[in-house]
Amino acid sequence: MAELSTQTSSIVSKVWGLCNPLRDDGVSYGDYLEQLTYLIFLKMADEYSKPPYNRDSGIPAGCTWQDMRSLKGTELEDKYKTILETLGKQSGLLGSIFFQSSNKISKAAILKRVVDMIDGEKWVSMSSDVKGDIYEGLLQKNAEDTKSGAGQYFTPRSLIRTMVRCMRPEPGKTIADPCCGSGGFFLASQDFIANEYRETLDREQKEFLKNKTFYGTELVPTTFKLCLMNLYLHNIGDIYGDVPVKQADALLTDPGYRVDYVLTNPPFGKKSSITFTNEEGETEDEDLVYNRSEFWTTSSNKQLNFVQHIYTILNSTGKAAVVVPDNVLFEGGAGETVREQLLQNTDLHTILRLPTGIFYKQGVKANVIFFDKRPASPERQTREVWIYDFRTNIHFTLKQNPMKESDLDDFVACFNPENRHQRKETWSEENPDGRWRRFTVDEIWKRDKKSLDIFWVKDKSLADLDNLPEPDVLAEDIIENLQSALEGFQALQAKLSKKSQ
Repeated sequence: MAELSTQTSSIVSKVWGLCNPLRDDGVSYGDYLEQLTYLIFLKMADEYSKPPYNRDSGIPAGCTWQDMRSLKGTELEDKYKTILETLGKQSGLLGSIFFQSSNKISKAAILKRVVDMIDGEKWVSMSSDVKGDIYEGLLQKNAEDTKSGAGQYFTPRSLIRTMVRCMRPEPGKTIADPCCGSGGFFLASQDFIANEYRETLDREQKEFLKNKTFYGTELVPTTFKLCLMNLYLHNIGDIYGDVPVKQADALLTDPGYRVDYVLTNPPFGKKSSITFTNEEGETEDEDLVYNRSEFWTTSSNKQLNFVQHIYTILNSTGKAAVVVPDNVLFEGGAGETVREQLLQNTDLHTILRLPTGIFYKQGVKANVIFFDKRPASPERQTREVWIYDFRTNIHFTLKQNPMKESDLDDFVACFNPENRHQRKETWSEENPDGRWRRFTVDEIWKRDKKSLDIFWVKDKSLADLDNLPEPDVLAEDIIENLQSALEGFQALQAKLSKKSQ
């Protein structure tokens, strides 16, 4: 979160100050976020309806902020319930945010405190940075709340900003995230463009950045709402215009649009499945295979499907940065087909091997792959793959030692975003622990299954027993590895039990 001035930090502390009484009343960070979404939206719509804006809020009579702000007790609860139900039936951004909404704050006195706090602030004139900091902070708290399971939708902001710095999105170009979670990649891209081109952005480009740059899809309804509100608070999209994010399964169909950049972290977990009721009335899970005519191969592996989907939605010279688990780099069958096609049809120029302990889902071993799409050609489009090993001998934890953006500065310098065709290896025979190494596509083509799961830095904990990591780091590593192995066994067990039925 950005450093805030004393004036602006007071509203942040007010919003955060209500977390504890709400938690005592059984309201999770996620539920609090959802209620804040509804209430702040109503207050902002009320401010927009007055001078100097005088906009038609689109909110029906009897459902405005003014209709509820001075109420208390059961009157307030009843009015809030009616407003949520009515707005959920509207169209556009309004209906999308309020769809199937309900009041989760059971104590009228606490609801009144939240309403009064929001009523005391001017939200429209408040800087989008401040509104964004409030919201992003709560999103992070929600991700840390392990019981909520929301962590799987939250990508570390330090990683997001690093990926954006490497991609260097430009004004007037389009950006997609087919599983956009709470909108982190969009906000970081907006921030990068606004700062990098501060002196030169004209009115038309600012308008494009607000309303035409971003294309998102999110499957989970509550996360979708949080994303819409997060974008709205950061001045992306319009209460009256098209919604920049759709709620849908991105993998089902080709959306039809083509974009300049894709930045994304598809959800972890290998299999896509659907649950149905069989003839005996029992529920069964069945692997979901997406049959898309433009895909290179059919698979129930979600990540492989997302990589193929991303290739589809890029325009002929589009660029992608995608977080993928290790299995995408080494798996045979459909995995090998996808890697072969990527090496053939794109310039898969960079892989960043990520450390463990940076995601809220334990046991995840992941990478970022960077590739540029190329117009159709019989020639292989990848000439060389540069790999940065940021995993071996590197240890982070979510709380005691979280990964900071500055930890990735060396990778960005090696990546050389201004001119990635001028790069210099840090690995050599004299420096075998150099983390930045180049491999020709011919070397990769000869590897078993064309595996891109390549590492060369010596694991010091295996070689030097006198200098083992701290016990808590070792314990974290053991948990990560056991968790990863357990998931593999559970997937295998599910497959075997299906076959025996």
